[in-house]
Amino acid sequence: MRTYEYHRIKELAQRLKEAGIDRRTIDQIMEGGEDIRRSTKPEKKAEWMRGAMIGMNRLLDRQTRNRVREACACCLGGRRLKISRAIAQENETLQNRIKAANEASYVGSVSMGENGEILVRFAPEGLDRYRCVCLPRAQKALPITYCYCCGGHVKHHLQIALGRSLDCTVLSSALSSGGRRPCTFRFTIGV
Repeated sequence: MRTYEYHRIKELAQRLKEAGIDRRTIDQIMEGGEDIRRSTKPEKKAEWMRGAMIGMNRLLDRQTRNRVREACACCLGGRRLKISRAIAQENETLQNRIKAANEASYVGSVSMGENGEILVRFAPEGLDRYRCVCLPRAQKALPITYCYCCGGHVKHHLQIALGRSLDCTVLSSALSSGGRRPCTFRFTIGV
Protein backbone atom coordinates (compact mmCIF):
# COMPACT_ATOMS: atom_id res chain seq x y z
CA MET A 1 0.00 0.00 0.00
CA ARG A 2 1.19 3.47 -0.84
CA THR A 3 1.90 5.96 1.92
CA TYR A 4 0.60 9.51 1.91
CA GLU A 5 2.03 12.33 4.00
CA TYR A 6 -0.65 14.96 3.44
CA HIS A 7 -3.53 14.23 5.82
CA ARG A 8 -6.38 14.94 3.39
CA ILE A 9 -4.94 12.56 0.83
CA LYS A 10 -4.25 9.91 3.47
CA GLU A 11 -7.86 10.24 4.68
CA LEU A 12 -9.24 9.85 1.15
CA ALA A 13 -7.18 6.69 0.57
CA GLN A 14 -8.38 5.20 3.86
CA ARG A 15 -12.03 5.98 3.16
CA LEU A 16 -11.85 4.49 -0.33
CA LYS A 17 -10.41 1.31 1.17
CA GLU A 18 -13.10 1.20 3.89
CA ALA A 19 -15.77 1.58 1.20
CA GLY A 20 -14.57 -1.67 -0.35
CA ILE A 21 -13.24 -0.11 -3.55
CA ASP A 22 -10.86 -2.46 -5.36
CA ARG A 23 -7.12 -1.76 -5.20
CA ARG A 24 -6.78 -1.01 -8.93
CA THR A 25 -9.50 1.66 -8.81
CA ILE A 26 -8.06 3.21 -5.64
CA ASP A 27 -4.62 3.37 -7.30
CA GLN A 28 -6.12 5.18 -10.30
CA ILE A 29 -7.86 7.74 -8.10
CA MET A 30 -4.85 8.20 -5.81
CA GLU A 31 -2.24 8.43 -8.57
CA GLY A 32 0.46 10.94 -7.63
CA GLY A 33 -0.89 11.45 -4.11
CA GLU A 34 2.25 10.09 -2.50
CA ASP A 35 4.17 13.03 -4.04
CA ILE A 36 2.04 15.63 -2.23
CA ARG A 37 3.61 16.62 1.10
CA ARG A 38 2.49 18.83 3.96
CA SER A 39 4.93 21.42 2.59
CA THR A 40 3.55 21.25 -0.96
CA LYS A 41 2.13 24.54 -2.21
CA PRO A 42 -1.63 24.88 -1.58
CA GLU A 43 -2.29 25.40 -5.30
CA LYS A 44 -0.69 22.05 -6.10
CA LYS A 45 -2.65 20.29 -3.33
CA ALA A 46 -5.88 21.71 -4.75
CA GLU A 47 -4.95 20.63 -8.27
CA TRP A 48 -4.22 17.09 -7.07
CA MET A 49 -7.60 16.98 -5.29
CA ARG A 50 -9.27 18.23 -8.45
CA GLY A 51 -7.76 15.34 -10.41
CA ALA A 52 -8.73 12.82 -7.72
CA MET A 53 -12.34 14.05 -7.75
CA ILE A 54 -12.46 13.84 -11.55
CA GLY A 55 -11.19 10.27 -11.20
CA MET A 56 -13.81 9.44 -8.57
CA ASN A 57 -16.54 10.87 -10.80
CA ARG A 58 -15.33 8.73 -13.69
CA LEU A 59 -14.75 5.49 -11.75
CA LEU A 60 -17.37 5.43 -8.98
CA ASP A 61 -21.13 5.78 -8.92
CA ARG A 62 -22.56 8.93 -7.31
CA GLN A 63 -23.76 7.22 -4.14
CA THR A 64 -20.37 5.60 -3.47
CA ARG A 65 -18.28 8.69 -4.13
CA ASN A 66 -20.57 10.90 -2.02
CA ARG A 67 -20.46 8.37 0.83
CA VAL A 68 -16.64 8.23 0.61
CA ARG A 69 -16.33 12.02 0.69
CA GLU A 70 -18.83 12.38 3.55
CA ALA A 71 -16.67 9.93 5.51
CA CYS A 72 -13.69 12.29 5.00
CA ALA A 73 -15.40 14.95 7.15
CA CYS A 74 -13.26 16.66 9.75
CA CYS A 75 -14.00 18.67 12.91
CA LEU A 76 -16.50 16.13 14.23
CA GLY A 77 -15.74 16.70 17.91
CA GLY A 78 -14.83 19.62 20.12
CA ARG A 79 -16.95 22.74 20.49
CA ARG A 80 -19.34 21.89 17.63
CA LEU A 81 -20.11 18.49 19.12
CA LYS A 82 -20.86 20.09 22.50
CA ILE A 83 -23.18 22.59 20.82
CA SER A 84 -24.93 19.78 18.89
CA ARG A 85 -25.54 17.78 22.06
CA ALA A 86 -26.78 20.85 23.94
CA ILE A 87 -29.23 21.70 21.15
CA ALA A 88 -30.65 18.18 21.27
CA GLN A 89 -30.87 18.17 25.06
CA GLU A 90 -32.37 21.64 25.49
CA ASN A 91 -34.96 21.57 22.67
CA GLU A 92 -37.81 19.09 22.31
CA THR A 93 -39.24 19.80 18.88
CA LEU A 94 -37.54 19.59 15.51
CA GLN A 95 -38.51 23.19 14.75
CA ASN A 96 -36.95 24.42 17.99
CA ARG A 97 -33.79 22.42 17.32
CA ILE A 98 -33.49 23.90 13.83
CA LYS A 99 -34.00 27.39 15.25
CA ALA A 100 -31.34 26.75 17.92
CA ALA A 101 -28.88 25.38 15.33
CA ASN A 102 -29.39 28.48 13.21
CA GLU A 103 -28.94 30.82 16.19
CA ALA A 104 -25.78 28.97 17.26
CA SER A 105 -24.38 29.63 13.77
CA TYR A 106 -21.92 26.77 14.19
CA VAL A 107 -22.58 25.01 10.86
CA GLY A 108 -23.82 28.00 8.87
CA SER A 109 -27.38 29.25 8.54
CA VAL A 110 -29.93 26.49 9.08
CA SER A 111 -33.54 26.66 7.91
CA MET A 112 -36.41 24.34 7.09
CA GLY A 113 -38.29 24.63 3.83
CA GLU A 114 -42.02 24.13 3.41
CA ASN A 115 -41.31 20.67 1.98
CA GLY A 116 -39.54 19.59 5.19
CA GLU A 117 -36.04 19.74 3.72
CA ILE A 118 -33.34 21.41 5.76
CA LEU A 119 -31.12 23.97 4.05
CA VAL A 120 -27.67 24.94 5.33
CA ARG A 121 -25.67 27.77 3.80
CA PHE A 122 -22.15 28.73 4.84
CA ALA A 123 -22.43 32.33 3.58
CA PRO A 124 -25.29 34.61 2.54
CA GLU A 125 -26.38 34.89 -1.09
CA GLY A 126 -25.33 38.00 -2.98
CA LEU A 127 -21.63 38.29 -2.16
CA ASP A 128 -19.26 39.17 -4.99
CA ARG A 129 -16.96 36.24 -4.25
CA TYR A 130 -17.06 33.09 -2.10
CA ARG A 131 -13.99 31.27 -0.80
CA CYS A 132 -13.44 27.71 0.38
CA VAL A 133 -11.62 27.47 3.70
CA CYS A 134 -10.50 23.90 2.92
CA LEU A 135 -8.81 24.66 -0.41
CA PRO A 136 -8.55 28.48 -0.48
CA ARG A 137 -5.95 28.55 -3.23
CA ALA A 138 -7.70 26.38 -5.81
CA GLN A 139 -7.00 27.87 -9.23
CA LYS A 140 -9.74 25.93 -11.06
CA ALA A 141 -13.21 24.81 -10.10
CA LEU A 142 -13.38 21.37 -8.51
CA PRO A 143 -16.12 18.79 -9.04
CA ILE A 144 -18.82 19.17 -6.40
CA THR A 145 -17.90 15.66 -5.23
CA TYR A 146 -15.10 17.21 -3.14
CA CYS A 147 -17.63 19.24 -1.16
CA TYR A 148 -19.41 16.20 0.26
CA CYS A 149 -16.66 16.27 2.89
CA CYS A 150 -18.17 19.49 4.30
CA GLY A 151 -21.59 17.98 3.74
CA GLY A 152 -20.53 15.10 5.99
CA HIS A 153 -19.31 17.56 8.62
CA VAL A 154 -22.63 19.42 8.70
CA LYS A 155 -24.61 16.17 8.52
CA HIS A 156 -22.76 14.73 11.52
CA HIS A 157 -23.50 17.71 13.73
CA LEU A 158 -27.08 18.23 12.58
CA GLN A 159 -27.98 14.56 13.05
CA ILE A 160 -26.93 14.89 16.68
CA ALA A 161 -28.60 18.28 17.17
CA LEU A 162 -31.84 17.32 15.45
CA GLY A 163 -31.96 13.72 16.62
CA ARG A 164 -32.75 12.58 13.08
CA SER A 165 -31.00 10.62 10.36
CA LEU A 166 -30.22 12.89 7.39
CA ASP A 167 -29.34 12.49 3.74
CA CYS A 168 -27.12 15.17 2.19
CA THR A 169 -27.11 16.79 -1.24
CA VAL A 170 -24.59 19.52 -2.03
CA LEU A 171 -26.50 22.09 -4.08
CA SER A 172 -23.66 24.53 -4.72
CA SER A 173 -20.20 25.39 -3.42
CA ALA A 174 -17.53 28.03 -3.64
CA LEU A 175 -15.13 25.44 -5.10
CA SER A 176 -17.42 24.00 -7.75
CA SER A 177 -18.63 27.42 -8.90
CA GLY A 178 -15.24 29.11 -9.05
CA GLY A 179 -16.27 31.40 -6.17
CA ARG A 180 -19.56 32.54 -7.71
CA ARG A 181 -21.97 30.60 -5.43
CA PRO A 182 -22.09 29.95 -1.67
CA CYS A 183 -21.70 26.49 -0.18
CA THR A 184 -25.29 25.28 0.17
CA PHE A 185 -26.43 21.87 1.40
CA ARG A 186 -29.88 20.27 1.38
CA PHE A 187 -30.71 17.62 3.96
CA THR A 188 -33.70 15.34 3.85
CA ILE A 189 -34.81 13.52 6.94
CA GLY A 190 -34.21 9.79 6.58
CA VAL A 191 -36.66 7.09 7.47
